[in-house]
Amino acid sequence: MFAVSKQVKSSSKRLHKLTFNPILGLQKLFKQSIVLSLFVLLWEIAPRIGLVDPAFFPSFSDVASAWWNMVISNELFSHFSASITRSIAGFGLAIALAIPLGLVIGWYPIARDLLNPILELFRNTAALALLPVFILLLGIGETSKIAIVLFACTWPILLNTIAAVRNVDPLFIKSARSMNISSFSLFYKVILPASIPTIFTGIRMAGTGAILVLIAAEMVGAKEGLGYFITYSQYNFMIPEMYAGIITISILGLLINYSLLALEKRLSRWKQDPTA
Repeated sequence: MFAVSKQVKSSSKRLHKLTFNPILGLQKLFKQSIVLSLFVLLWEIAPRIGLVDPAFFPSFSDVASAWWNMVISNELFSHFSASITRSIAGFGLAIALAIPLGLVIGWYPIARDLLNPILELFRNTAALALLPVFILLLGIGETSKIAIVLFACTWPILLNTIAAVRNVDPLFIKSARSMNISSFSLFYKVILPASIPTIFTGIRMAGTGAILVLIAAEMVGAKEGLGYFITYSQYNFMIPEMYAGIITISILGLLINYSLLALEKRLSRWKQDPTA
């Protein structure tokens, strides 16, 4: 009787989660968008009533119009594609390098003792402070920009991976070892899955950092990219276009963040409610 009752409760929970309530959905959408809508409204009104100088802070509609004109002319896409290509290249290389290295350092104490001093030195060095060094060594082309993104993204991923491995619940490890599984199976089936949430925290931090560092690097030395476009627009007093470029960077950051969140949820399904 108890088992039947438990199954009924579990089924009702699943049905409740699968049932979509449009009213609740609209309420949630309203709550999430009200502050943003007020911000856009204030942006539109402030230049028109003289709170700010329209020459330096144009209305949102003027910025949106400039953004749309650049989309139609394909000008924005060329700068966007240049920036996203550099970001993905450096970000992907950082993931490929930092996660395996972090797993090794977190799992083997001798590796942590040997590499910790050099890691502490470089992780406390600002990436943009090394930009002149990268330009001198690698030139002003694509390689230096990808390298600076790689350097900036490596540290949050590496440090979070090390912390994730070291903070795995010891009970998981003892339970797995009690079943006499191999070291590889322990690492692959226990350590790595338990580390994924913390690793993804570092990956999301690195994704944000990749955009910020790249934009700054493009402002210093580049012939295309969103950072270059913003600086070029400022120098030529193309103020609506400048703000349109800034909005595009914000959109790009949101896309990267939500994509990583979706991927994290997919890889961390084991953490969800077991009754679901």
